[in-house]
Amino acid sequence: MAVLVTGGLGYIGSHTVVELLNDGFEVVIVDDLSNSERFILKNIEEITGKKPFFYPFDLRRRELLTQVFDAHQIEGCINFAASKAVGESQVKPVDYYENNLFTLINILQEFKERGLSNFIFSSSCTVYGQAEKMPIDEDTPLKLPESVYGKTKQMGEQILTDFAKAYNRRISLLRYFNPIGAHPSGKLGELPMGVPNNLVPYVMQTAAGIREKLNIWGDDYDTEDGTPVRDYIYVVDLAKAHVSALKKLMQSNDGTVIDIFNLGTGKGVSVLEVVKAFETANDVKVPYQICARREGDITVAYADVRKAEKELHWKSETSLEESLRTVWKWQLYLDAQTV
Repeated sequence: MAVLVTGGLGYIGSHTVVELLNDGFEVVIVDDLSNSERFILKNIEEITGKKPFFYPFDLRRRELLTQVFDAHQIEGCINFAASKAVGESQVKPVDYYENNLFTLINILQEFKERGLSNFIFSSSCTVYGQAEKMPIDEDTPLKLPESVYGKTKQMGEQILTDFAKAYNRRISLLRYFNPIGAHPSGKLGELPMGVPNNLVPYVMQTAAGIREKLNIWGDDYDTEDGTPVRDYIYVVDLAKAHVSALKKLMQSNDGTVIDIFNLGTGKGVSVLEVVKAFETANDVKVPYQICARREGDITVAYADVRKAEKELHWKSETSLEESLRTVWKWQLYLDAQTV
């Protein structure tokens, strides 16, 4: 059976494609390469020994998407196709609403017309806004997110929930906390275009001398060291959760399924703690400076992961230090490609 993976050459998408291929699934990737590179496809083949189908186009082009569905027997979809930078979403709100929602609706139109089910949505803990108590479980009331990016994820969840109820379909909403790390081979990792928006790629590039200093956005938060606290989950662990969630949907006998899972480690780590752990894990220095707070950031967020452990039979098993060692291995691989 074929699984459509949109944004499948991106950071989390590429790691999930590897896990799907290793588990025996046929994979069809659609990616417009706006936040990825074509060489990732070659590296996926090298890691798995298998070649996924690949179509390079923007999912807003519905006619091309229809052709993909005509060409393959799609049994499910994992949708990673979205713009994802919190800061950028604040200054490009219309672009984020268009890209993140129109692409989702186009895929669902194909699912509706073809009677398809088993849809997994790449969501985010940003849908909770600043939760009032920790850890955050799946029953935590959703607040209006601080960022436009978070709003598009919350809207995407509502669209999918309405879709599942109206047409008796099976969906899974996976709320990630903060994915970090790279594939153990060193051939897949986060590949930011331009200045990184996420913490760990910025740390990586600063340690490598690509960036002069790491900007830490605020040290006056109500946390132990004044920097924001997040739940950092290893990307390969996260990818494996997608395979478990997909199998759960496919094995269900129920017409309508609306699964919601938090995916994290269950532990909160501050920005400064991540920087120090990176330095220790890789024996490098990361110069940094404290800057003003960044609009859209919240103070603390970490997950209650008991539901995923119970229903998906999955848990994050990789330590922060080991995750950060893979990041440096990825950077060394990238350096070698440019020599």
